[in-house]
This record gives sequence, structure tokens and C-alpha cells, in this order.
Amino acid sequence: MVTAREVKDRVFKALNDHDFDALLECFAPDAVYVNPVGVTEGREQIVWYFDHLLKAFPDLHLTPWQLIAGDSEPAVVEYTMTGTHLGPLLLPGGSVLEATGRRITIRAAGIASIENGQIITDRDYYDQLELYSQLGLCLPETVA
Repeated sequence: MVTAREVKDRVFKALNDHDFDALLECFAPDAVYVNPVGVTEGREQIVWYFDHLLKAFPDLHLTPWQLIAGDSEPAVVEYTMTGTHLGPLLLPGGSVLEATGRRITIRAAGIASIENGQIITDRDYYDQLELYSQLGLCLPETVA
């Protein structure tokens, strides 16, 4: 029987290899992926999200440093996401940040549940302010 940890390991490998076919095999057809940007439902939307991310950060690399999963689900992982911003990045509200050439190192955590050897829900969390600050974006000043 395939464990949630094994499936999550395959997700990291597929993303680091930019292998969308292998990534698709990790997710159930009606899987839900939640991240700080929003919710994607189904394989097509999930692959669209990761394709967009890899176009923005073509050297994106995920390094898991803590992956907890026993015989029961779910798999919980802490990881570091690194890359260079070399392509357009969709921002909340629909605006686009063009390539900055800046390097990012973002700490993240996620939790994945599986059924029949595929992810049915995957939730990843990272600090968007940390990401945007590393890309050179600033919060607008407010008037008190």
C-alpha cells in the first residue's frame, strides 16, 4: 500500500524535475490543492498552477527537511522553496509582477491526504509577505 509520505515525496521529485506527467499521476482527478494564492480543483487547474509557478521560477527547487507520516494519513511536510524570479508572476487581484531576477528562499509547510495512492487534498502554506518582500515589493503606506 502506498503511503501519503511516498506520494508527497513523488510530488517533490516531479516538481524538482519539472515532470508534469509524473505530477499528474500523484493527484486524483478531482483533487483539491490549497495554497496562499487560492484553491485549485482538479488536475487541470493544479497543473496550471504549478506550470505558472515554474515559468515564474524556472529553477524552482523544493527541499523537504521534515516529513512526518506514519501508517495513517496525512503526510505533513516542512520544506524550503528556492528559485530565481525570471518570469511573470500572477499576484492577488490579477496584476502581474514581471521578472525581477531576484532569488527567493521561502519556508513552507504542507499537509496531504491520499486515497487509492493519489492525493485528494493538499494544502501548502507559506508567508506571502516574505515572498513579496524578497521580490522587492513593498506594502503601501497607510495614513493614520
